[in-house]
Amino acid sequence: MVAIQFFEGVERKKSLRAHEVDRRGLCQKGDPIMGKKILACVSEYGYWGEELVAPLEALDAHGYEIVFMTPKGKRAHALPPSMEAGYYDPPLHKVVTDERYAKMTRDFDSSARLDNPVNLSTWFPVRPYFNAPNFGRDLEAYYAVRDERWKELEQYEALLLPGGSGPMIDMVNNQQLHDVILGFYAQGRLIAAECYCVTCLAFAREWTDRTSIIRGRHVTGHALEYDYKDGTGVLGVDANFGPPFYPLELILRDAVGPEGKYHGGVGHTLSTILDYPFLTGRSTQDAKLVGELMVKALESGLRRYGW
Repeated sequence: MVAIQFFEGVERKKSLRAHEVDRRGLCQKGDPIMGKKILACVSEYGYWGEELVAPLEALDAHGYEIVFMTPKGKRAHALPPSMEAGYYDPPLHKVVTDERYAKMTRDFDSSARLDNPVNLSTWFPVRPYFNAPNFGRDLEAYYAVRDERWKELEQYEALLLPGGSGPMIDMVNNQQLHDVILGFYAQGRLIAAECYCVTCLAFAREWTDRTSIIRGRHVTGHALEYDYKDGTGVLGVDANFGPPFYPLELILRDAVGPEGKYHGGVGHTLSTILDYPFLTGRSTQDAKLVGELMVKALESGLRRYGW
């Protein structure tokens, strides 16, 4: 593993692991507890309700302030099936939306909490095209602005990326969101991703190195056995895309490499993996535990879970 640079040439430890972990999965003494502010990026093409409201329930109960962000600054909305009690999931052959979380999602979606999100597209810079006329100068300017934005991330203790089908449209291959993730990673701060949003971690990598930040790490994400064969849809587009746009399990297996491990948890109700700073949840059923583990990681120093 190689060292990486962040901010004004400050070098992080040569190991890319931001915090050492003891055998109990707890951070060593001396790790600071930061502020009580969380940044959550939500898709404008629809998020899965439980994957947002379940972690928020735990974070709200412990006094965290949640700042919401969307890719273009538009208000996000929940995917309709996640607000429908009794929604039946074909691959799992069972109901995955109960009345409690359906109501929580409806109430949250109709509240004002998502009304004025941070606009990612105007906050973080866009990396210039390689063949731009002034590429050299433009690239310098890009890195200078990105360093400034990374400093602004210091106010946040963690990043939350709730899943659903929407993120496949506007989050997974979003270079500006990748830079947000890289900023949290460089600072050694918690990054929680659920379901299809785990793909954001696989694709987040420095442009010069191009090695995924989850290489050598333990993660989970939507398993092949649980992928839809038909019926993939998003908000704002009247189309049935059939199966998901990509098999997430295969992307994650390749991204972690032979030194890491993808945990599918097939046959088990939950598959939630914490390999700090990464906290990943396979799907909707993991959302409550994701929230609980975020709190434990932030307040009790938990650094390892599920492997």
